[in-house]
Amino acid sequence: MTAALVVGCALLGLAVGWMLEPVITRVPRRQPVLGPADPDTPALPPARRAAVALVNGALFGAMAARFDDTWVLPAYLVLSAALVALAYIDLEHYLLPNRIVYPLAGAMVVLLTLGSLADGDVGVMSRALLAGLAAFGAFFVLHLISPRSMGFGDVKLSFTLGLSLGWIGWGEVALGLFLGFLYGAVIGILLIVTRVRTRSQPVPFGPFLAAGTLTAILVGGTLITWYRGY
Repeated sequence: MTAALVVGCALLGLAVGWMLEPVITRVPRRQPVLGPADPDTPALPPARRAAVALVNGALFGAMAARFDDTWVLPAYLVLSAALVALAYIDLEHYLLPNRIVYPLAGAMVVLLTLGSLADGDVGVMSRALLAGLAAFGAFFVLHLISPRSMGFGDVKLSFTLGLSLGWIGWGEVALGLFLGFLYGAVIGILLIVTRVRTRSQPVPFGPFLAAGTLTAILVGGTLITWYRGY
């Protein structure tokens, strides 16, 4: 059952990833996602569109393996697709659009609540919501201290990231957010050392937050166990 679910979700992820193209190209330009594209809107090159589909397919398959046949799986599939789109948009436009961030937050609250009810573990939602609020508060303070290094788009996204990690556990919350900063610092230094970027050029933080969150969701338990030494 698990193998069939993983393969099915991976194929679904490929299809959803391919269909993310209008979201990625139109949302940053404040254009309708449905209907014909504006003639001036550039389409994703086929290679990039295929890469988005492959990444999304791999994430859908990995999420299926992680959550098996639990009812919270749909929530994490939605999260995966949204983070793929947001990461690409942020890399291209230095923007985390409200048209994705706000609906994603609402969808995650609803889907995780319904999944928790179906799995008979609704109490875990209290921890998830508290983690979301804690992450938002921490990021908001960082934004106030250094607005240039922490955009408000990252602050708004942090609630959803904390929520999705908090549903699993507090250890995953700490690990996921830590990895986001770690990935950002390492890649940022590499870009400067290789002269791809200068110190004065900004580096979007959203993709690193997404990568850290997805890492903690998928293998956080293993990493935490290894760190604790048992």
